[in-house]
Amino acid sequence: MGTAISLDLADDLPLDTLHDLAGETFGWLREVDARFSTYRDDSEVCRVDRGELRVADASADLREVLAACADLWTATDGFFDAYATGRLDPSGYVKGWAAQVASDRLVAAGAPNHCVNAGGDVRVRGHDATGEPWRIGVRHPWEAAATCLVLTGTDLAVATSGVYERGHHVLDPRRGVPATGLRSVTVVGPDLGVADAYATAAVAMGEPGLAWLDRLPSPWQHAVVTEDSHLHHSRTLPTLPPS
Repeated sequence: MGTAISLDLADDLPLDTLHDLAGETFGWLREVDARFSTYRDDSEVCRVDRGELRVADASADLREVLAACADLWTATDGFFDAYATGRLDPSGYVKGWAAQVASDRLVAAGAPNHCVNAGGDVRVRGHDATGEPWRIGVRHPWEAAATCLVLTGTDLAVATSGVYERGHHVLDPRRGVPATGLRSVTVVGPDLGVADAYATAAVAMGEPGLAWLDRLPSPWQHAVVTEDSHLHHSRTLPTLPPS
């Protein structure tokens, strides 16, 4: 998926079991990459985009993702748009969705304490190896080696969309131009795929994205850094002082 993915399994399980769980998790993520990559000519996404594969004949996973993207288009007033670039690209949902599915599978397999980190989109469950709640650092949008917030919890999906690595790459689908106004948007909630899409949509909205995020119902929470260096976040966001 064009990003680094890490897995922290914190349960006291036999080593062979942990290796098997890790292998199954990374196997799933490689499967997602093969199916949803916009860079591989033989992926299902590219074949659908070229008209070589009908959605009705595609895999159940692809049909599920496209249905979710359609729902998210409605929920975000069109600002989350899998066709914003003019071609099919559900990447703003897929990475978080894939990590969420991986986390759900680990829970079902008897590993309820873990952290899946897909390029900064993070799903944590339970506790870390020391028995403490997980700590998730949110990257400082100007200082690569620093954090601007540290979140803590035992059941969190944390997705961040920003312009600090790839520049203004998120398109405003209404105007067809790169969105500006928000430097970094972090969304926290119960589902990483939805959090990923919400963060992308808010960046696409620009400064009006702040008001849109404020209207999201509980348990959704957010933290936003604007281009003029102001930090805004939900009052109930589970934060710790950065370390």
